[in-house]
Amino acid sequence: MNNRLTGLIAFLLIIIAVWLSFNFDQPHFETDTQKSSTQFSTSRAFKHVEAIGNSPHYLGSPDHSKVRNYIVDQLQIMGLEVQTQEGYNLNKNGVLASPQNILSRIDGTGNGDALVLMTHYDSAMHSSNGASDAGSGVATILEGIRAFLEKKASHKNDIILLFTDGEELGLNGAGLFVNDHPWAEDVKLALNFEARGSGGSPFMLLESNGKNAKLIEAFNEAETNYPVSNSLAYSIYKMLPNDTDLTVLREKADINGYNFAFIDDHFDYHTANDLPENLDKETLAHQGSYLMPLLNYFSNEDINKLSSDRDLIYFSLPFGEFVKYPFNWINPMLIMAIIIFLILVIYGIKRERLTIVGTLKGFIPLLLSVSLSGLLVWAFWKFCLFIYPEYSEMEQGFTYNGYYYIALSIFLALSVCFMIYHLLRRSLRTASVFVAPIALWLALCALLSVYLKGASYFIIPVYFGLLQLFIMIRQEKPNRILMVLLSYPAIFILLPFIWSLPVALGLKLLFASGILISLLFSLFLPLFGYFRRLKSFAVLCFLTFNVLIFIAHYYSDFSIERPKPNSLVYIQDQDENTSYWYSYDRMIDGWTSEYFGENAQESSHTESNFSSKYGSAFTYKAEAPFINIPESGITVENTGLDSLNNESYLLKIAPNRPINKMELFEIKDVDFEEFKVNGLEAEEVYLGENPFHMFKRRWKERLLTYYASNQDTLRIEFSIKKGDKPEFVLYESAYDLIGNELLKVKERPEEMIPRPFVLNDATILKKTIRIK
Repeated sequence: MNNRLTGLIAFLLIIIAVWLSFNFDQPHFETDTQKSSTQFSTSRAFKHVEAIGNSPHYLGSPDHSKVRNYIVDQLQIMGLEVQTQEGYNLNKNGVLASPQNILSRIDGTGNGDALVLMTHYDSAMHSSNGASDAGSGVATILEGIRAFLEKKASHKNDIILLFTDGEELGLNGAGLFVNDHPWAEDVKLALNFEARGSGGSPFMLLESNGKNAKLIEAFNEAETNYPVSNSLAYSIYKMLPNDTDLTVLREKADINGYNFAFIDDHFDYHTANDLPENLDKETLAHQGSYLMPLLNYFSNEDINKLSSDRDLIYFSLPFGEFVKYPFNWINPMLIMAIIIFLILVIYGIKRERLTIVGTLKGFIPLLLSVSLSGLLVWAFWKFCLFIYPEYSEMEQGFTYNGYYYIALSIFLALSVCFMIYHLLRRSLRTASVFVAPIALWLALCALLSVYLKGASYFIIPVYFGLLQLFIMIRQEKPNRILMVLLSYPAIFILLPFIWSLPVALGLKLLFASGILISLLFSLFLPLFGYFRRLKSFAVLCFLTFNVLIFIAHYYSDFSIERPKPNSLVYIQDQDENTSYWYSYDRMIDGWTSEYFGENAQESSHTESNFSSKYGSAFTYKAEAPFINIPESGITVENTGLDSLNNESYLLKIAPNRPINKMELFEIKDVDFEEFKVNGLEAEEVYLGENPFHMFKRRWKERLLTYYASNQDTLRIEFSIKKGDKPEFVLYESAYDLIGNELLKVKERPEEMIPRPFVLNDATILKKTIRIK
């Protein structure tokens, strides 16, 4: 077989491997309404999404009760007894709400140990329709439990269906369940269905206070068809503040569990675009493919014995393969790889296939390609932000055309790698050049074995690289097809991570994908190192990069399909008798210009509550008409001295208009001796290893956020040391800006949506409360 043919076959095999790594980790959707009643039907599940996800249904919204009643009705149609749980919950971050959980229990034949199937049914405030987040979870459980009940099979463990409320506010529904519901004591395991986008393969992420071995082994034994998970994501997840309802169950009740969450199409997350038509049906099918085998398995297994004292490294591969091995293999595998590497280097030098000088020279193109790839991709993205300032309006950090930017960043990095190795290859032998990548990967794996153990499976492609190095030492021209096949593990293990990193953490990390793709390229030197025309590959990759630039540019503007997020709030300061318009936007558009004018004034407003989870704050302000808005009734009563001679007070704030939330700040840095909100006390918060308390050992001005879904009076009982004079600042907000008869703010055009993650479309009253 001549070189051209083997080269072509090798190139096609790479394309096939890339295609497999992205297309065999998810079921394909086909209309399946005729499926057996005992099987999960994506089409039937999607009907629930359509019923739930066409309007905002956050706690306190008009359609909140509509969605709640729909879920209750669907459970009752199945013949299940349903109960709701309502009450106040105050979380450790000072968020007070009165969620309304929906629960049902299916008794098993065992001792009462319970498996919980859970998701939340509230949507994010104030404009998200919640089709994916988490209407998809509601639909998955409703359809899954319907199919399960149709089998009429006995099961040992009780099954609790828990549809929490107030998850988007502060995980309040989960907190209410754990704190106050008697069923919480019976729960031994939970399956939680979540979303942070509107598509992609749902990822399995563990929650456990212990080690993961038994949970991973049980998950593997359940034989899900399309497992997508790895211990690297699990390690990163534990380090990030991405709490779910399951986190509350783990922290408060030591309940183990699995999250199943998808993150693609992040630009739909928490927006008015979170609609049924934007939810990928393959993603919904994938959630069902998790639920059914896990429900069948855990409904009959001993779920009391899932805690473990050992950890596993694990990762998934195409075709549903799931690989796992113990943590205590990490160091032996690393040491063994280093020993084999050293033996091969010595062996290669003795056979005169490697040279010390050539090996050292091999680090030059490697380090150049890695550093230049990262630098150029970083510079390119900064240039894009300069050329397209509208990208900064996307709070999520991921633009509508973000996937094109990931792809073009990969091709830019590849063009750099091919060109550098083309320019420097003549003075180097391919076998000697490949020593440097193996050495760098071993060094990287050594660091991971200490600082990020979950990523230690990156050593596996290195072992295949060592086998390639051995073949290169033994043979003058190794078989190209064999070299490609030995590179398949690198593609299957590394490429999905490289692609998903900017999706998960934002396009600001495109440079990391550039670095990682150059590291992946280095493992393909046993193939590309023997190609004569590396320059042609460099040119081809660069041309592809430019084509993708034009495509990304074509989809860079906002439109009805890609609506522009914008913001407007009205703040009335009742102490100063002033009122202003404010916006978080970087650019004034046709809708907001009516309130800020052509020469908008930059905002100097620094109130710490007016910012998003991504750090956005007010950017523009303009004077607004001062209108009559009923302020809350506020009373402060000195209730005397407590047993420790501290002064005690009762502060009551009663809304006199339909509001959605109150935020209370204390600006004199007073640490309270006691502090109860509607009879509830907050728990400690740990920042690192240091304990703090929202009220008693404070670190910020914000005291609490109250979501007034039932317009109930906020009652605060507190005590302070003599001489302390706290000063409260109250902001009360109502999502009534659009349609306010006095302010006459128009509806947005079709090509615009409310900016997510910020207090938006609200009339806000500010009032200072002083304790004299």
